[in-house]
Amino acid sequence: MHWREVIRRPLVTEKSNYMADVLNQYSFVVDSRVNKLQIKQAIELAWPDVTVNKVRVANMPAKRARRWRRVTVRKPGWKKAIVTLAPGNSIELFEGV
Repeated sequence: MHWREVIRRPLVTEKSNYMADVLNQYSFVVDSRVNKLQIKQAIELAWPDVTVNKVRVANMPAKRARRWRRVTVRKPGWKKAIVTLAPGNSIELFEGV
């Protein structure tokens, strides 16, 4: 699997910005079929000057929401990866912004 298929997009929230600044951890939405080793290899291929120390994975559950009276909307589940980098390494998610 190509690294662009493994990493879907970065997860940018207030908590993920804090984790990136203070803890040197980055969050990504990844393909639901991949494992920790594939995520580590994809991060190191996407950013060659980065060394990954640890990868944590969480399966986020599907959610149901009611809209109006009878309409129910279902959002699919997805997989989140939290990648811890070696000290001194960082990832520029949005270059030139």
